[in-house]
Amino acid sequence: MISFKGAQFPKEVNLFAVFFYVRYTVSYRDLEEILAERGVQVDHATLNRWVAKYSPLIAANARRRKTPTDLSWRMDETYIKVKGEWFYLYRAVDKLGKTLDFMLSKRRNKTAATKFFARALEVNGLPRKIVIDRSGANTAGITAVNRMLRSFGCPISIEMVRIKYLNNMIE
Repeated sequence: MISFKGAQFPKEVNLFAVFFYVRYTVSYRDLEEILAERGVQVDHATLNRWVAKYSPLIAANARRRKTPTDLSWRMDETYIKVKGEWFYLYRAVDKLGKTLDFMLSKRRNKTAATKFFARALEVNGLPRKIVIDRSGANTAGITAVNRMLRSFGCPISIEMVRIKYLNNMIE
């Protein structure tokens, strides 16, 4: 629970201001005007202090409420065009179809796959198995992540299942 003890304004005003600043690309001075239109006179420096104080607490609270993912993941990459440039879109979902993570990369290689897997593991925890297609980069990425896990003393490695048709859910 986030404590608002000693705050001059009600909790709802503080949370609204922080949410609005973090969610939309708005400056502190613009946010000051928006709140003034709603009858709240607050300085932009105060808004800066609110964002610095409450946004990490809100993020930690959201991480605690995050539901655990299934222990079986599906991972795939595809080639897409973003603003006229071609990128590889790496994405992972759990067995139930919940999106776990995604990443855009210029290259489809061991480094990009390892970076994607490491970030997905950091955010979502350790899966029992990951289903991939027959991509060599993804195979090398999971192997590199398993080596890293062993070097950190983790006795359990991630099982790699290379079956093209189990990934139809993500495609």
